[in-house]
Amino acid sequence: MKLNKMKKEELELLSYQDITAMILEEKGPMKTLDLFNKIVKLLDLPESTIEKKIGDYYTTLSTDKNFLLLENGKWDLRSKHTSDKVLKAPDADEEEEEEEEEVEEKVEIDEDEEDYDNQISDEDDFDDGDDDLKDLVVLDEEELELEQ
Repeated sequence: MKLNKMKKEELELLSYQDITAMILEEKGPMKTLDLFNKIVKLLDLPESTIEKKIGDYYTTLSTDKNFLLLENGKWDLRSKHTSDKVLKAPDADEEEEEEEEEVEEKVEIDEDEEDYDNQISDEDDFDDGDDDLKDLVVLDEEELELEQ
């Protein structure tokens, strides 16, 4: 059924994804803003909706496996395309490489730190605190009452 022939009440029962799929089926590939503008007009929503919800709409398209972002920045139905036309996620490989480099940098130990660790003996780190406790006496409750 054509979107233009559907009643507003029928359209309101559909999700944005369903409406988007119908638009792409009828019109072909479109940019995100053009798709969302078409939905806003079909549902007779206020223009402020575009500014408020365009981010959520883009996220929905990005996460929905039915839609595909093409190299020209337009969305289309995945079912219409083979995998060779899929846009590679920008910077995905670069981000992984940067994370790997950060991990490698954290693992590297400064030579000065190694020498310092070797100079410290176990005796320097350990303080058993016996000197503070030598005058300590343990009293039970009866002895405490007698002293008061």
